[in-house]
Amino acid sequence: MKNNLLLKTLLPALIAAGICTYIVIQYNRFMTTPLNISEPVQFIVTPGSNLKRISEELYERNITSISPIYLQLYGRANESASRIKAGEYQLLPDDTLPDVLNRLVSGKVIMNSMTIVEGMTAQSLVDMVSANVKIKHTLENPDVAAVMAALGQADQNGEGWFLPETYHFPTDTTDIEFLARANKQMHEVLDNAWEYRAKDLPYTSPYEALIMASIIEKETAVADERPEIAGVFVRRLQKGMRLQTDPTVIYGIRKNFDGNLRKKDLTTDTPYNTYTRSGLPPTPICLPSRESINAALHPASGDSLYFVATGTEGRHIFSSNLADHNKAVRKYQLKK
Repeated sequence: MKNNLLLKTLLPALIAAGICTYIVIQYNRFMTTPLNISEPVQFIVTPGSNLKRISEELYERNITSISPIYLQLYGRANESASRIKAGEYQLLPDDTLPDVLNRLVSGKVIMNSMTIVEGMTAQSLVDMVSANVKIKHTLENPDVAAVMAALGQADQNGEGWFLPETYHFPTDTTDIEFLARANKQMHEVLDNAWEYRAKDLPYTSPYEALIMASIIEKETAVADERPEIAGVFVRRLQKGMRLQTDPTVIYGIRKNFDGNLRKKDLTTDTPYNTYTRSGLPPTPICLPSRESINAALHPASGDSLYFVATGTEGRHIFSSNLADHNKAVRKYQLKK
């Protein structure tokens, strides 16, 4: 009798102890076991995904060998199951399942990057965005006019209005979101530079400064020459001289430009031909950098009115009169 009574008393306790031990072991395993991967893995949480589906996918893809139920219970217990954010995440070999859940809740998604290169055209930028597989494409007609309309700036020619720099963005950022950010950056940079511009410049608006900056951008890639080239163009405008800059001519005939600028191109009138027309062209001719904007608004002082490429390291020779300029042309361009 006593043995039976003892057995009836101890058995439930032993079973309970066994269950508790099993739970503790499984909990420790869940908390400490790293993922079953040897290198980083990209994991996408789609909008609307819940913890149940996420835990099952981790198990099905053999990212973890721990039953999905443990992650589900853990997420409910600490009330994080409902706070998961959609996006593309990177899972690391040393991560545990709690680490994974914390990352999904924090929203620390993979950040992609794309560089808008100074001197490229707005349409080239739109084409680049449209070709990026990490960007969600919403534009039916991926052209600059459609972009500006989507940005609420349909009255603006989009050339020049996107700031060149490297942008970081999460996967599935829309094309308009990405371009809106670059557009906003350009507006902010231009407005700030305009506020602190030098005195007595021949521009009536920030837009004219943007046009000049785009010309400077295409004329030189040498940083220390930008203010000097800006000075040449500013003095020419002030004296009523035509700018006579090849990049504007090329922009005006860009669909027909084969890489060789001919005399007939310089004499054929277009709105962008600064050999046949005075003043600035009607729009920018590319996306100018911060440096070119600053140069346009802070030109170097001096008396030079001409410059010609030396053919060495992208540099130029500057002249204050036509005779010296023609000598430089013969020396560096005609090789005489």
